[in-house]
Amino acid sequence: MEKRFAVIGAGAAGLCATKHLLAHGMQVTIFEAGSKIGGLWVYDNDSGLSSAYRSLHINSEARVSSYNDFPFPEDGPLYPDHSEMQRYFGAYAERFGLTQLIRFNSRVVAIEPEAGGHRVRVENGTSESFDGVVVATGHQSRPRHPAEISQFTGEYLHSHSYRVPEPFTGKRVLVLGPGNSGVDIAADICTATARTVLCARSPVLIMPRMMFGVPNSRTLVKLEKPFVPWAVRIWLRTQLTRMFHGTMEQWGFRTPKTRTHPISHPTLISHIAWKRIGVKPGIASIKGQEVHFVDGAAESFDAIIAATGYTTEFPFLPKGTSPVSGTRLDLYHRVVHPSLPGIYFIGFFDVSGGSNIRMMDDQAEYIAGIESGAVKLPGKEAMLKSIAADHAWASKQFPDSPRYGLELDPRRYRKRLAQEYRRSGITRPVPIKVTVLEGTD
Repeated sequence: MEKRFAVIGAGAAGLCATKHLLAHGMQVTIFEAGSKIGGLWVYDNDSGLSSAYRSLHINSEARVSSYNDFPFPEDGPLYPDHSEMQRYFGAYAERFGLTQLIRFNSRVVAIEPEAGGHRVRVENGTSESFDGVVVATGHQSRPRHPAEISQFTGEYLHSHSYRVPEPFTGKRVLVLGPGNSGVDIAADICTATARTVLCARSPVLIMPRMMFGVPNSRTLVKLEKPFVPWAVRIWLRTQLTRMFHGTMEQWGFRTPKTRTHPISHPTLISHIAWKRIGVKPGIASIKGQEVHFVDGAAESFDAIIAATGYTTEFPFLPKGTSPVSGTRLDLYHRVVHPSLPGIYFIGFFDVSGGSNIRMMDDQAEYIAGIESGAVKLPGKEAMLKSIAADHAWASKQFPDSPRYGLELDPRRYRKRLAQEYRRSGITRPVPIKVTVLEGTD
């Protein structure tokens, strides 16, 4: 009898999870809270979860940001925008027969263990039993707000709610956080504001998106070989960036000395050079609309946009079973919950030098391999020991910050999966057959 699986979410992670489960002969139903495919790439997403802003483009080159077996067309854009990404996911869903499996506007509110499986309850009052569940809701759903913002009396919003710059025309705007969203929004909104300031509390490396006429990933992959120590890689990244942008200090930032996630942006440094964007360090205090920075300066703002990340949560899981442990997740290989057999997680990571989508594809293949019996999991105690070792390794590699709680190294991760496959006596669960995407229009 075929196993029946529920997949929660029709974004990048949920789609590839479904595709791999189908390839192993399982029945799948996808529950999507919104009305469209694409997850965080959907502009003005009606799911209430992550949503794209109008200027959003992918940060990594298209050819390394596709599924393993479904590449972007060779003549497509190097860095697709949100609409092109959404069309890509739609084409993927059509190609592999996934669209008809999606139940749109179906928000899952509870997963309840029952004999032989799990009961999935939906907000509309319906429920259904499944042998297994794949959680693909993403980790960018509940915005994390800075504590000091309660003292601000001007306009405030989280980057989660930002869409376009026009509502901020002529205003003085402070953007908190030099991450991907923060630099995107600062570069976007400065075209309309009277003054834009980017607040960078932590060190950051702003790399050019293109290097020597090609996407930066093509240059970095030639230099950052697996045998190169991370201290050397950090130095190489810093020196390469300096060739194009100069030092971070000359633009108001601090150069990171440890392993951090570099930010790739095509115009931010130019906007700073043109005085369209100012850069300030962390906030000391806020009084009304006046913000005091740790360097002693103070400035008044009409609005603050906090690009301060998200808190990962799973409100639909049985009480007391959430894998969230501080800023990390107690999941074996970031996928398997040791105490909830048959419930899997996909896409709950950030990668340091790699493709999120391809990593999701690897995770989906791993899940399908487990459920088909090709991959043999170790016992619960062995999984817990492995999770603790992974947390210890990550704490030595990455800064102690919520931003890096879900960070992983793609090379190390794939090596760990390969070891799991060898232990199970296989090379990989299913050989990859590449399907060439001719176009996404």
